[in-house]
Amino acid sequence: MKHVIFGGDGFVGRHLAAQLVKDGEEVIVADIARSDLPHYQHSTHLTTDVTDAAAVRAVPITADDMVYNLSAKMLSPIVTRAERHAFFWPVNYDGTKNIMEAMDEVGASKLVHYTTDMIYGHTYTYPQKEDHPANPLGEYGLSKLKTEELAAQWRTRGMRVSLFRPRLIIGPGRLGILEKLFKLVDMNLPVPMIGSGANPYQFISVFDCAQAARLAWKAGVPNEAYNLGSDNPPPVRKLLGDLVKHAGSKSMLLPTPAFAVKRTLDFLDWLNMPIMDPEQYLIADEMCILDCSKAKRDLGWEARFRDEDMLIAAYSEYRAKKEGRPVKPSLFPQAAE
Repeated sequence: MKHVIFGGDGFVGRHLAAQLVKDGEEVIVADIARSDLPHYQHSTHLTTDVTDAAAVRAVPITADDMVYNLSAKMLSPIVTRAERHAFFWPVNYDGTKNIMEAMDEVGASKLVHYTTDMIYGHTYTYPQKEDHPANPLGEYGLSKLKTEELAAQWRTRGMRVSLFRPRLIIGPGRLGILEKLFKLVDMNLPVPMIGSGANPYQFISVFDCAQAARLAWKAGVPNEAYNLGSDNPPPVRKLLGDLVKHAGSKSMLLPTPAFAVKRTLDFLDWLNMPIMDPEQYLIADEMCILDCSKAKRDLGWEARFRDEDMLIAAYSEYRAKKEGRPVKPSLFPQAAE
C-alpha cells in the first residue's frame, strides 16, 4: 500500500508526508510544486496539476492505496469579487472531481479530503457541530461544500471518504492575512477589531491537521465529517492583547461598530477593491467556534496547541524573516513528537 498525497508539497501536505515517511510508509507526493524538503530523500514527487484530469490519472494509484486530497486555493491572497469563481473552482472542485474519478478507475476506495469550516457561513448554533447548517458566504466555501456533495455521491458507490473542516490553519511557513496584523503591531498603530472583540477566535495548528489525516487512515477512513479547531479559544481582545504585549508594541486595540465596518467592506468589495474576503469579515464578530469532540471520540485526535501560543509563534516567525534570522523550531516543540 502507498500513501498518495495530492497537494503534498503544500502547507498541511508537507507535514503529513514527513510524518508518514517517519512511520516508514511509502509516500508519493503529487503536486504542481516541489520544495527542497528533507523527506523527499525517502519519498517520490510527481509534478501534477490537479486541474488536468489526464495528469491526475497518470499518478500510479492502485486499488489498495490510501489517497489524500490537500490541494486547494485558499482565501489568501485576497482576490476581487470578479475573479473569485475562476480562482477557487478549478482547483477546489474540478481538482477534487478529477482525483475521485481517477481513484474510481483503478478501484481505489480510501480518501481523506480537506474542506473548510467556511461551508457553515453564519453561526446558527453554538458551538458548531458537524450537523450545523451549511450556507457558505462566498465562492471559496461554496466550492468546498460542493466537494462534500461529490463525496456523498461517491460514498454511495463504495468509496470511503473522511472529510475535515478546519478553522484558520496556522503554523510555520504561512502568515496569510496575519501579516497585515503583524505590520500594524510592529508600527505601533491601532489594531481595529470588527465589533468589541468579546467573541473568541479559533485557530488550528498545521501539525494537528496533518495528524488528523494520519489518524483517519489508522481508523480505517470513517465515512464522516470532522471539525478541527483548538480547545478553549480566548476572546479576540485577549488574543490580540497578548500579542501586543509580547511584541512590546504601543498598539491599541480599537473596537469598531461591526455593522458599519461590514457595510464599508461590502462597498469596497463591490468596487473590486477588497481589503478582506467577505467570508472572513461577515462572521468576524460571531461565535464561530467548532465543536471538535467527534474527532476526539472517533479518531483519538486532540489539539495540542493554544491559540495564544500559535499567534505569538507566527509573529516570531514574521520577525525572524524580517530580520533575516532563522526560524527556531522550538516555537512548536510538540510538533516533533
